[in-house]
Amino acid sequence: MSAALLLDLASVAVFAVTGALVAARAQLDPVGFVFVACLTAVGGGTVRDLLLDRPVFWLADPRPVALAGALAMAVFFTHHLLASRIRVIVWLDALALAVAVAAGVAAAHGTGAAPWAQVVMGVVTGCLGGLMRDVVVGEVPLVLRQGELYVTAALAGAVAAVAARTVLGDGWPPALACAATTFALRAGSIRLGWRLPGFRPRPPR
Repeated sequence: MSAALLLDLASVAVFAVTGALVAARAQLDPVGFVFVACLTAVGGGTVRDLLLDRPVFWLADPRPVALAGALAMAVFFTHHLLASRIRVIVWLDALALAVAVAAGVAAAHGTGAAPWAQVVMGVVTGCLGGLMRDVVVGEVPLVLRQGELYVTAALAGAVAAVAARTVLGDGWPPALACAATTFALRAGSIRLGWRLPGFRPRPPR
């Protein structure tokens, strides 16, 4: 099993759980759980593969969708064990973002894409699944919340992956550098309140 596929499966698993927990907050039925979990899990990777003009990863191998569906059902029957679902969702989403960005960069690198395209595909893979999840259930997307280091964390992680590959070569170091950078920035935003300055309109003169 390739490193890119392992990263895809890992991001699918964590994003699926966040999707199912959001479905629990929205009080959806089992079909809704599976739908939201699968959409969250494979949404970003699907867009990535379409843009890279390569076979969509879950159409070529049904394991990601099966894994997402199974985890959705597991959360459906155990969500009540989590005292604060929103906190769990935010932290799991940060972990999933870190892994998904690394998966996106690795997938783009495998197609021979230019470094800048690898960075873009990392951001797309990491951010779009969670964006779709939140839009579908009618919540303000994490990716768009004011000042949050979300896309910024994904961008920094993708750049770190490309830089690490240039210095250290292929293998796991680029993925680890990407995941560590992305998660550190996202965790700092969640835990320490790191923010980008927000837009403040000024009255016309």
